[in-house]
Amino acid sequence: MTETAQTALSRLLAIMARLRDPSRGCDWDLAQSFATIAPYTIEEAYEVADAIERDDMHALKDELGDLLLQVVFHARMAQEASLFDFAAVADAISAKMEARHPHIFGDAPDLGQSREDRWESAKAAERQAKGASSALDGVAMALPALMRAEKLQKRAARQGFDWPDTSGPAAKLLEEIDELAGAETNAERAEEAGDMLFAAVNLVRAYGILPEEALRAANIKFERRFRAMETLAAGRDEQFATLTLEQQDALWNDVKASETHEAP
Repeated sequence: MTETAQTALSRLLAIMARLRDPSRGCDWDLAQSFATIAPYTIEEAYEVADAIERDDMHALKDELGDLLLQVVFHARMAQEASLFDFAAVADAISAKMEARHPHIFGDAPDLGQSREDRWESAKAAERQAKGASSALDGVAMALPALMRAEKLQKRAARQGFDWPDTSGPAAKLLEEIDELAGAETNAERAEEAGDMLFAAVNLVRAYGILPEEALRAANIKFERRFRAMETLAAGRDEQFATLTLEQQDALWNDVKASETHEAP
């Protein structure tokens, strides 16, 4: 770390210490706990991802700062509780990164494994050392449901519990769709809807596609097309919400057609 970086980090740590000072600090910051700050930490991580998605490097710098503040905040609260401090956090991740890259930081030979295979093997060893009793231990409950479903399935697949090709998960998805259609109560429908979504993730994963990225792209495409529909309706002096479903569907097809014509 350069002297400039050390100075900047020391300044941030000092700011947080002052904000949490019992006699001179900020009332809001003093009132926070790990639980109340956790949602902000998740939000800031998503805002980092959003800046990257938009290729906005100025925003990325700001959002990374906001995310770093979250780490500093949690570390400060832990230090006050005599649990650990920021230095311990940095040391822990440094040790973990070195342990997960023995062919880089140690004398272990590079066996030609993929990065994912090396990484997962190291993580599995860490979980076992911590007393893990299941291959699914350590998949965070707080992950977005779509991402957690994928991680659970990948963990199970590494134990051999997976279809060999896409035909199995495709058939399973059709089965779950039928079961959702046949559900008779709200509770049954909710359960079957979850099973259907879980099966959809499995099918997408079988094609080698990241479900979270695929759905994010679909969201962006839908938003773009819907906004274009509204613009078309306004250009015709029509109120979009008052159009019939057939008229709205016609606008949707017009927008799709225009995108096809514009594609290189």
